[in-house]
Amino acid sequence: DVNMTLHPESGDLVLKYDMNAIKRSVKNLLTTNLYERPFKPSLGVNLTGMLFELSTSTTDRIVLEQDITSLINNFEPRANITNVSSKLSGNDLDVTMYMTIQNDPRPQEINITLQRVR
Repeated sequence: DVNMTLHPESGDLVLKYDMNAIKRSVKNLLTTNLYERPFKPSLGVNLTGMLFELSTSTTDRIVLEQDITSLINNFEPRANITNVSSKLSGNDLDVTMYMTIQNDPRPQEINITLQRVR
C-alpha cells in the first residue's frame, strides 16, 4: 500500500489481494517512466513527458493510448484492457482505463490524473 498503513493487530504492512492488487500493479506500471527501472528500459510509459508536450494533437493521444495498452498486455497478464482514453487539458493529463480481470467478467475502471507542477 502506498500509504504504508499498518495492520492494527500485527503491526505489519497490509497486503493487497485480488482486484486491489491488480489495480495497484496497473497504477504502478502507468506511473513508471521509461528507463526508470534498471535493467528494464522498456518498462513504463511516458505519461509525465506527455504533460510537457507542446502539441495536443489527437495523434499523440492515440499513440499514448496504444503504448498504455501494449504496456499492460506485456507486463500485467491478469488484466485485459478493453478501452483507454486520455484527455490533456491545461496542466492536467487524465487517463481512464477500462479493463476486465481474468475469471471476473465485471468491468473495472482505473483513473489516473497527473498534474504539471511548474
